[in-house]
Amino acid sequence: MQTADISAIVTGGASGLGAATAAALADSGARVYALDLPDACAAAPAVEGVEHVPTDVTSEAEVRAAVQRAAGDPDRPLRVVVSCAGIGPSQRILGRKGTHAIDLYRKVVEVNLVGTFVVMALAAEAIAATEPDADGQRGVVVNTASVAAYDGQVGQAAYSSSKGGIVGLTLPAARDLAQYGIRVMTIAPGIVETPMLATVSEEFRAGLAAGVPFPHRLARPEEYAQLVLAIVGHDYLNGEVIRMDGALRMAPR
Repeated sequence: MQTADISAIVTGGASGLGAATAAALADSGARVYALDLPDACAAAPAVEGVEHVPTDVTSEAEVRAAVQRAAGDPDRPLRVVVSCAGIGPSQRILGRKGTHAIDLYRKVVEVNLVGTFVVMALAAEAIAATEPDADGQRGVVVNTASVAAYDGQVGQAAYSSSKGGIVGLTLPAARDLAQYGIRVMTIAPGIVETPMLATVSEEFRAGLAAGVPFPHRLARPEEYAQLVLAIVGHDYLNGEVIRMDGALRMAPR
């Protein structure tokens, strides 16, 4: 799958993994529609080839409107969809103040898992209406899980549930969409230098990096973007989850 002269959607595209991926796709010739919440879009720096579209991924109406916008240029068919939008609050199932807030659990699953599904389903509908390339391909969907899907730590019940759902979604989604020439892949990152880590001390970040077998550092958003481009360009990758974690296996806490 080529990235030149196509349209692409990246959710969570105003910062972190999404921003790096949007910039990389634009640099490779795609017209990118970076979906994120209104405040995030307003604060995002301008990037050539990237259009920020205020969108709540849990809203079917807003996602449908954003997809229609991205699929509206007949000279640049929608081919690539990358879901990076997500939240990661931490709370124990049973703590000193009582049980895990049910509304918080529901919100994490709604944003991370249901939001990913909404974007994939509505984008796939638009991609399926495009003309295939010479090999019958129409598009590629790349979703974002986490190593927490496998190695969830104390306090990550909601987050791990949502990311485990994305892992479990990968193969059936790839099988469902195969008839339309749409591949589905998932990346499960380890610990990445994103804005969420910007608030912690250098000492704490160094401790996190020391736990990575090799290389002894945190991953960079640009490396996630690099992997997205590799997946897009590798036509035989389908229905699989790739861990991008430096061989890290998370401890219980």
